[in-house]
Formats: sequence, C-alpha cells, structure tokens
Amino acid sequence: MLHIGINPIAITIGIFSIRWYGVTMLLAIIFLVLWSLYFARRAGYNKDFVLGSAIWAVPLGMVGAKLVHILDNMNHYLTYPGEILNPAGLAIFGAILGGILGIWIYCRVQHRPFAPLADAMAPGIILAQAIGRVGCTVNGCCYGAPMSLPWAVTWTHPDSYGPPGLAVHPTQVYELLWDLLVFAILWWLLRGRLKQAGSLFAAYLALYSLGSFFIRFLRGDVTSFAAGFNEGQVISLMVLVVAVIFLFTRCSKRRTQS
Repeated sequence: MLHIGINPIAITIGIFSIRWYGVTMLLAIIFLVLWSLYFARRAGYNKDFVLGSAIWAVPLGMVGAKLVHILDNMNHYLTYPGEILNPAGLAIFGAILGGILGIWIYCRVQHRPFAPLADAMAPGIILAQAIGRVGCTVNGCCYGAPMSLPWAVTWTHPDSYGPPGLAVHPTQVYELLWDLLVFAILWWLLRGRLKQAGSLFAAYLALYSLGSFFIRFLRGDVTSFAAGFNEGQVISLMVLVVAVIFLFTRCSKRRTQS
C-alpha cells in the first residue's frame, strides 16, 4: 500500500495558496503550447496562429472544466453558490471540450481548417493530460473506491482532498497510465496511417473516452447521473460514439475515393 503524505499546497502567499494540481496544470498548458508550436508548424500553421488559438482555448477550456464540474455537483453548488467562483473543482472533459471549441472558433474566425491543427495537437493533448494527472495524484482529487489490493493508496496530509487514511483505487494513476498508452498508440501505430484530416484527433478522443469510461467505474468521488452511469461516463460515451462515427465515415470515404 502506498501512503501519499506530500503537502498538496505548493505555494502560499498571504491568504492565497496554489496547489500542486494548479502547478502541473500550468505546466501541462505550457507543454501543449510548445508542442503545438513545433508540430503545427509542420502542418502549415505559423507561431502567431498557434498562440492566437491558445488565447481562445485556455479560457474556454477553464470555463468548460468549471461548468461540467458544477453540473456534476449541482446540489453542492446550489447549497454554496459562492463556491462557483472558486477556481478549485475542474472536470477534464469540460477542459477538453471547451478548449477544442475555442480552437475551432478561432480557426473559423481566421478561415483556416481545424482538422489538420487538431491532428497535430492530439498526441500532445494526451501527454498534457498525463502531466495534469501527476498533480491530481498529489492533490487527492478524483480518488477511487475503497479497495484492499497491494497497490491501494491512502492520503495522509490534512490538506489533501483524498479520504484520509482510507485505502482506495489509485484512479489518477490508472488515468495517467492510460494517457501514456493512448499516446503510444497515436504516435507509433496510427500517426501517418490515418490519412484523412481529423482522423488522428478523432482516434485520440475515442481512445481516451473508452479508457475514461471504464476507469470511472472505480471512482469513489462520483454519483449516479443517468441510467446508473456517472456524468463523466455519459460524456465519455457521447464523445466515443461521435468519434467512432467520424472515423468510420472518414475511412469509408477514403475507401470510396480509392
């Protein structure tokens, strides 16, 4: 059993504090921007365009992450409406979908295609998610259901969001490992083989959603949302279905053209 006693608060300035989750989230954003600057250039997008898309993606990603979290914890926020303004409490699917929307809008405004840029960013996005999961593990959020297997984790620091002293599934680590596996599949198996624009990005969405759906069965911090599934699983299924349909139609179109 692994005991995590790291102080989840990285920096304290007066009454303000920054948790390690916030630090890793910032590092993930910086990494993704740098990744995009390098690989999007190969797809025909210059530095100014990539930075412009980031200006749209980051705030919309944050808004999306907060909105999805609020929907998933509506009773709490109805009781404590003031906490809506609290930057803590973010949902990964909201960040992904909000960020994608921001980039799509920017591409439309600039009259540039979205799909090639999304393909260039896809492997970087999943690696950025893995970076964020490191902070999530220290933070104790997104924790798993109780378990007694040897790889169970407990959080011992009083500022952790994890259930103190309770052995649970390390779902944050499960997600991190799945993110790395998805990256390996995208980078070494699918990159260059999926010729239709947008297909690599759709494969990223499909693979991540598939893993997220099953890992969320082991989460201990979620509640039923619809048909016995939690909110994240509902979103996972919706994204998975859309991504698979997109891939199927793209592949069918390519075979027809051949």
